[in-house]
Amino acid sequence: MTNILVTGGAGYIGSHACKALARAGYVPVTYDNLVTGWQDAVKFGPFEQGDLLDRARLDQVFATYKPAAVMHFAALSQVGEAMSEPGRYWRNNVTGSLNLIEAAVAAGCRDFVFSSTCATYGDHDNVVLDESTPQHPLNAYGASKRAIEDILRDFEQAHGLNHVIFRYFNVAGADPDGDVGEFHRPETHLVPLLLDAIDGKRDALTVYGTDYDTPDGTCIRDYVHVCDLVDAHVLGLHWLEQGKGSRVFNLGTGTGFSVKEVIAQSHSVTNREVPFNVGPRRAGDCTKLVSGSTRAEAELGWRPKRSRLEVMIADAWRWHQNGHYET
Repeated sequence: MTNILVTGGAGYIGSHACKALARAGYVPVTYDNLVTGWQDAVKFGPFEQGDLLDRARLDQVFATYKPAAVMHFAALSQVGEAMSEPGRYWRNNVTGSLNLIEAAVAAGCRDFVFSSTCATYGDHDNVVLDESTPQHPLNAYGASKRAIEDILRDFEQAHGLNHVIFRYFNVAGADPDGDVGEFHRPETHLVPLLLDAIDGKRDALTVYGTDYDTPDGTCIRDYVHVCDLVDAHVLGLHWLEQGKGSRVFNLGTGTGFSVKEVIAQSHSVTNREVPFNVGPRRAGDCTKLVSGSTRAEAELGWRPKRSRLEVMIADAWRWHQNGHYET
């Protein structure tokens, strides 16, 4: 069977990707430092604990498993933290990714699937975003991801490193089977935060800003189900295996929902009130991020199956009630 090295495979998206890879007949080898991931989430293949900043450890793992490709999810990703601690983001995300890319090339592993973000685009008011939209990130998180995209292009020219870059929008939901789900410490994502508020695990959700130029004053985001997202990553791996070359794809539904609309839908799904307070805007937050791309559907054949807002919230709520990792 074919080994795929999955960095960040103990995290939210990475663990779902490992399940999708195993279902598709691959062996996902998780490489994770467990700073934000959970060893309990590693259920579908071998686990190797290590940091991207440890090049010797990376070389050891490549030598042991000889992966045919890398699926790279490992990154720091909190916008607020990126604004206050940019050095940490450049060091971890960019230097760590450069170590990984160099280790892959040295090991003869030439297929690379990269988890990027729509945050590379920055704030384009009233513009739906496609892969040709200029990239002007507003914070060190988005900037670090854009830098890694540039590194991948340079390594393609110099070393033949073929890559698929996925710039995706807000990820939500959980594995409907309950094998893995979303759990961060601290939690920063909207859906689990509001479910915590519904469930009494926090006093209230904080809505950061109600004075944006949107119909209800709150930020608008394009939400995609985590299972649909990782299905696209498996299709991206197939794309590279077929020798189709490097490509960038947005992953979003093309439909945006405001924070208040997500709150209302959560109330509808759970039949419980969502207690919330209004706080000031967070530095680095964009007004609206919505995909305007059909490239993934046209070229990869990617068709989201669970990316309806009510389904994402229902799957997340089921995991919230029944799933957990040992902390």
